[in-house]
Amino acid sequence: MEQIELFQVESPCRGICQNSAKGFCKGCLRSREERYQWFTLSEVEKRKVLQTCKHRWQRLLKARQDKLDSLDNAKSLPYGMTEEGMQSLFDDIE
Repeated sequence: MEQIELFQVESPCRGICQNSAKGFCKGCLRSREERYQWFTLSEVEKRKVLQTCKHRWQRLLKARQDKLDSLDNAKSLPYGMTEEGMQSLFDDIE
């Protein structure tokens, strides 16, 4: 038996409406098909789309953080050097 929804699921549109390189809206992270079909979807389907958008947002945040972390590591030592390599260079120096 399907549960009756008390509140209508609102569109996640933020009015930005620009596609990213991967084809998702930069404002709400919905695909083109998800945006075009929004008003024909059932409430359950809309909630699934919102959950998918949430997962996309989490992956986007993780990718951005990973990129920042790699930039921080790259800035700490020049030319791709690592801490381990630096220690071995100076072990013999007293």
